[in-house]
Amino acid sequence: MLLLFFIGPTGKAQKVFELYTDSIPNSLKKIPARELPSVEVYLPVKEKASGTAVVIFPGGAYTFLAYKEEGILIAQAFAEKGITAFVVKYRLPKSDTMKDKSFGPLMDAQQAVKVIRSEAISWGIDPGKIGVVGYSAGGHLASTLGTHFSKSYVPNQMNINLRPDFMILLYPVISMNDTLTHIGSKISLLGMEPTNDKVQLFSNDLQVSKGTPPTYLTHAGDDSIVDVNNSIVFYQALQKNGVDAELHLFPKGNHGFTQRLPVNEWMEPILKFLKREGFYKLN
Repeated sequence: MLLLFFIGPTGKAQKVFELYTDSIPNSLKKIPARELPSVEVYLPVKEKASGTAVVIFPGGAYTFLAYKEEGILIAQAFAEKGITAFVVKYRLPKSDTMKDKSFGPLMDAQQAVKVIRSEAISWGIDPGKIGVVGYSAGGHLASTLGTHFSKSYVPNQMNINLRPDFMILLYPVISMNDTLTHIGSKISLLGMEPTNDKVQLFSNDLQVSKGTPPTYLTHAGDDSIVDVNNSIVFYQALQKNGVDAELHLFPKGNHGFTQRLPVNEWMEPILKFLKREGFYKLN
């Protein structure tokens, strides 16, 4: 594991490490240093540490990363509650740098879970309490990870479990079908004319199984960017397969509404969900 730097107390990143220590899979050419996939670590103070961890995927329509708003600030809030947080800077899908751009983000997401779970003890984490948090297109990536975990798209000689233990999805893109998807995210990930098979594969409401992790969803009914029905159809698929799921819908708030709320307003329902599922103890 290559550590890039070390900084002080909770609230700032304690460590940043590159996701890959050797060749990066699915690459056509050398990746610029500023685009190398990496993970930024936020550790809770020892007295608060719960042993639970979240792997955070910021949104950005697969064209950019809302790294501060849906990454750093979220990680700091979780760390304050005793939950170790990892912010993933995943590769954005690009045809000029990837053999198949649609799998680039998923590879990085799987690699992040693999590395974090394999090193869980050194982070003070319970390897059975590692979940994912995803916002918007990052919610699509998190839900892809939670529905495609049975196949490893990255080298995994130790057969590390790639399944998240829980998912927290906030105004997520779920479907790649034109009637429901966020078109910008779909084009960025799959291209202008994807095959029907590729559309179905990355429509995560169609990929839910009984093994899909327990899931917390939240969305605003007036979301003008990502249709609220993305969360609804995913919730229905989870229920159909007997997966524990919690859905919070708000009549107004539009896209990114959690960014405009006080931390406790969006955090407390998540913590209660984690407590009910046995992943966290409330103080």
